[in-house]
Amino acid sequence: MRLDHIVFAAGPGGLASTAERLSELLGEGFAGGGIHPRFGTRNSILPLTHGVYFEVVEVLDHPASDKAPFGQAVRARSELGGGWLGWVVAVEDIEPFEQRLGREAVNGNRHRPDGTELLWKQLGVKGLQADPQLPFFVEWDINPGDHPSAGASGNVTLEALEIAGDPARVSEWLGQSVDQPLEDVKVEWVAPHGTPGIVAAQFQTPNGLVRI
Repeated sequence: MRLDHIVFAAGPGGLASTAERLSELLGEGFAGGGIHPRFGTRNSILPLTHGVYFEVVEVLDHPASDKAPFGQAVRARSELGGGWLGWVVAVEDIEPFEQRLGREAVNGNRHRPDGTELLWKQLGVKGLQADPQLPFFVEWDINPGDHPSAGASGNVTLEALEIAGDPARVSEWLGQSVDQPLEDVKVEWVAPHGTPGIVAAQFQTPNGLVRI
């Protein structure tokens, strides 16, 4: 189990505008990701160091976005002005988590601009919807070289996450200590004064330390 990526929902200006604004802050450009046809969303990607990536996502005017929990979650966050949606952990085998949580993983896919299809299973978005401090799980079905973090310039590193929530609650959800997937990232847990979840992320960049 490891931190896989962090997810930011596009604001009122849409995906391109949000990605451009974040690129200016980080000093590194986002690349076009692709459409998630099963979820009614699309994304842009910034590969970070240590096998992690930063995803910006927007909801599409597509029937799937009304039915799929991920599409629903993105729409809800964007309607609030956009911002941090959540964080995601990668697991080698998602089946034990299905059994422990009593839920079934769903299939996800998207085609990169070069035509390569990325496949994965994900689980736990409904948990995120109910309690945004909780991550969801992903099991990739791809060659390691096709992971969205591949090709990172090495110029941008996720240094810290500020999460409003309870590490004990997140550890219970994960089935093990939350320290494991976040071992390479400093985490500052703060008491929620509203909605729990990611409050901010800190990045080491060519522009110095940037907090978003």
